[in-house]
Amino acid sequence: MSYVWTIAEQNKAKLRDVSFELLSRGRKLADKLSTKLCSVVFGSGLSDETLTELIHRGADEVYVVDDERLNSFIVETHSNVLSRLVMQYKPHTILAAATSSGRTLMPHVAIKVNTGLTADCTELEIEEKTNLLLQTRPAIGGNIMATIKTPDHNPQMATVRPKSSRPLPLDATRQGKIVRLTMENEDYDSRVREVGIRVDALGHGSIEEADVVVAGGKGMKRADNFGMLRELAGRLGASVGGTRDAVDRGWLTYPQQIGLSGKTISPKLYICAGVSGSIQHLAGIKTAEVIVAINQDPDANIFQVADFGIVGNLFEVVPLLNAKLAAYQKEGK
Repeated sequence: MSYVWTIAEQNKAKLRDVSFELLSRGRKLADKLSTKLCSVVFGSGLSDETLTELIHRGADEVYVVDDERLNSFIVETHSNVLSRLVMQYKPHTILAAATSSGRTLMPHVAIKVNTGLTADCTELEIEEKTNLLLQTRPAIGGNIMATIKTPDHNPQMATVRPKSSRPLPLDATRQGKIVRLTMENEDYDSRVREVGIRVDALGHGSIEEADVVVAGGKGMKRADNFGMLRELAGRLGASVGGTRDAVDRGWLTYPQQIGLSGKTISPKLYICAGVSGSIQHLAGIKTAEVIVAINQDPDANIFQVADFGIVGNLFEVVPLLNAKLAAYQKEGK
């Protein structure tokens, strides 16, 4: 049985957290297939110490292509390298994160190696008897969950939502192998180059990476009322997000949408106001460490998952929270 691969992501020779999240997914699949789990890394200046963490987090082997030409994410070049490795090693499954780079790279590779791809998966499993990868993802605007498989082509390929699973605990006793591979000159595509990186002009940052998220739903009633949530977020050093209803009404932008049809988040603290708790939204916050919900309906679904629930009028509760925090911060605490 050929290996299960995960595509690790790095920035300036430092591994991104999503690399370890993918390993937790890949580990379960590899164990079910009784095969090895391999993490594939592209970049330069990646030390053995850095790469060893991938082994401590679940990988059996690490394939690293270390070349300065891979420092910038150029899909044509990265796709040439990965496609060549796929043809050489013939993995059973390849998982990448549903990040901007993963969503760009994987379809490019799928076409090159003539296989299928399921994007933005929330669940993965191995089918009994066939050993095919069952890839589950939201469909029709998040109203149903579709399970997809690729019976006639290999490798099985999928992108996985960041923050939809937690990394495995670090186990420093795990042993594995680091294999350093060489990039071929013909892999480099000189037609495309990176000219710069532009920061998000809206300045709301990535809610996927935030430790604290403050969110609002339809219960906020209008866009102006999000001012109180932005004040709360500012006092907590949080990012602001919301439900699909809030985004559809134009109160927030799509990058701030949380749920099956938006972003999956895993903050240390999630505070939501006026959020009813639809199944689609709950799927986007299921790995949050602490959930605080504010809603005047005691039977709202959000209270089923909340660690702390406040039954009350959000237009009274949120300003009170802001006032208490302001007084607390004024005292220098």
